Amino acid sequence: MTLPITPDDVVEASRALRGIAVRTPHISVPALNEAAGATVIVKAENMQRTGSFKFRGAYHHAASLPADARQRGIIGASSGNHAQALALAGRLLDAPTMVVIPSDAPRAKVEGAVALGADVVLYDRRFGDRDALVADLAEQHGLTIIPSANSPLVMAGAGTAAMELIADHPEITTLVVPVGGGGLAAGTAVIAKDLRPEIRVVGVEPRSAADTLASLRAGRRVSLAEVPSTVADGLGHTTPSELPWQVNSLLLDDVVTVADHDITSAMGYAFQHLKCVAEPSGAVALAAVLAHRLDLAGQTVGVVVSGGGVDLRMFHDLTSSFRTRNGTPAHA
Repeated sequence: MTLPITPDDVVEASRALRGIAVRTPHISVPALNEAAGATVIVKAENMQRTGSFKFRGAYHHAASLPADARQRGIIGASSGNHAQALALAGRLLDAPTMVVIPSDAPRAKVEGAVALGADVVLYDRRFGDRDALVADLAEQHGLTIIPSANSPLVMAGAGTAAMELIADHPEITTLVVPVGGGGLAAGTAVIAKDLRPEIRVVGVEPRSAADTLASLRAGRRVSLAEVPSTVADGLGHTTPSELPWQVNSLLLDDVVTVADHDITSAMGYAFQHLKCVAEPSGAVALAAVLAHRLDLAGQTVGVVVSGGGVDLRMFHDLTSSFRTRNGTPAHA
């Protein structure tokens, strides 16, 4: 099978993003190494522009459009991070931007997209057909659709985070990344396997939203019976995106799952020990490492913290159980 992206596509995306996307820092501390039983290097994409890795792919796709398409405008659907990324990409490229966001998305993400100049359309994810709504709006307004994952340009942009991490730390033996639509995992797997053929790439999903794991077990894309309920709102997909699935079904070495309490514990751990603010979706890969969902003994592990889009009140509420277990009263 010919894959929808190649390592050269990720390299080209890296060139296009130079001076635009942030080369985010890598964090490694002894406490995390001890807790994981391995050497762990965290790629802090929560410090990317708009607070997540999504900016890499959104900007790369938007910048690759012909000038007349950019002038007409762009549109995409998102639980929040891709929306903010599109909004900033549109602002930087003078492209009018519309984003379709679920009505239950974190308020901070919706406000972030509005502040960056996007027109926001809300829908009910339980009953609304997001893709049909986006297609209708695109046709009505002459907008170009930029998917959150199902785009070779978006996947290639996302893969540049792993490219930076491996370039700086070629000793990494396992890469652990969140899986939602699958674009980050796909871009990561393509470039990682090219730079280090022996490297292991592992995806992580919330236990209640494990559509990629279910699809891998079935040997084909499957859909979950219900819209997942998970604290990791950005990973609540019912089926893998088609193009990322073509990559991930071949190149991912494994997919593991984490419970919501693992995720919120990882958020608290990242804040306390790494001085890193992670949203629930951004913390799932770290959660898998801390909860020992993988055999990592003696390895050097790269972990992508993919986003930090969480407001203060939500962060406080979600991490209260971590603070309680670590000796600090939840109301402190």
